[in-house]
Amino acid sequence: MGCWTTSCDLGHLKARSKVSVLFTMILIFTYLFYCLTGFCDSMPSPLFVHQNFRSKLFPKEAKKLSHWNGSVVRELPEQDATDVEEEKRQRGLAYDSNLSVSNNFGTKEFPQAIIIGVKKGGTRALLEFLRVHPDVRAVGAEPHFFDRFYEKGLQWYRNLMPRTLDGQITMEKTPSYFITREAAPRVFSMSRSTKLIVVVRDPVTRAVSDYTQTLTKSPGLPSFQNLVFKNSTTGLIDTSWSAVRIGIYAKHLEHWLRYFPLAQFLFVSGEKLVTDPAGEMGRVQDFLGLKRVVTNKHFYFNQTKGFPCLKKPEGSSRPRCLGKSKGRPHPHIPAEVLHRLRDFYRPLNMKFYQMTGQDFGWE
Repeated sequence: MGCWTTSCDLGHLKARSKVSVLFTMILIFTYLFYCLTGFCDSMPSPLFVHQNFRSKLFPKEAKKLSHWNGSVVRELPEQDATDVEEEKRQRGLAYDSNLSVSNNFGTKEFPQAIIIGVKKGGTRALLEFLRVHPDVRAVGAEPHFFDRFYEKGLQWYRNLMPRTLDGQITMEKTPSYFITREAAPRVFSMSRSTKLIVVVRDPVTRAVSDYTQTLTKSPGLPSFQNLVFKNSTTGLIDTSWSAVRIGIYAKHLEHWLRYFPLAQFLFVSGEKLVTDPAGEMGRVQDFLGLKRVVTNKHFYFNQTKGFPCLKKPEGSSRPRCLGKSKGRPHPHIPAEVLHRLRDFYRPLNMKFYQMTGQDFGWE
């Protein structure tokens, strides 16, 4: 039996309407699914959609992930920074920007300032002190882009950075950059205006600290004196040993000065970072063009650890100190061995003083 034309048209319109509604719902659910699984960062949606949906629907997961996000690493309990970084890598979160839920506002920029050295000089302390400043946004883990992962490309590197707003600066720290010859031209290629911070420390004390850290990981390591000398009879220092080589600051700086002018470097005293953290932080903030926000009121000296800690922030149950691995007791090194090592470094230190225009007072 046929139907009137009007009735048929109405039937078709209703059918089409149902199909349209169904199709729209499919699109919406598909979009929500991708957002919830972390793949809508690249879609033209508001920056807060991913964060809000995911944190509301999965509050436990959001809390866990924000714990690992670089912007809150300083809030972790006392733990070795190296262990934190390794644990993050194992969990596969260290370099997955899609999993960040702490703050999706702002843009990801290349770092305007990098702490390039040196290992066991006080770089972790400096970074944690800087992160107190509201205008500093820094990566928690060491990216090692310019020495280990350069082949991944600059876009990969930028995705590691936290988001910043106008007036904020992006930073990262990887102490091995200072002694890596490829790092200087690579940083220059990214931006010739990058500000470079080098935290230095008495090279003899630094070498012993470096050895102590390695010894805790490799208990069967030969003695310090066996490693520091090529020949113990002649007293010839083995400069191929990394613990010694890192402390030849003048040599490493000479290479970096081929690419960057001295005015773009700030040399921070690792010793003063312990004895006068507020004073040294004042110099750092001036160098970065920041208001002096981090001052004496932020620090107290921890007698047990032997270095300054950040005072308890509001809402926190305890003050923030560096990990238990910081301030390890050093093994006994014969005085004669240390004396020979100081003789080796003395002329190199003098050259470094001359190059930087700073006398660090190392004997």
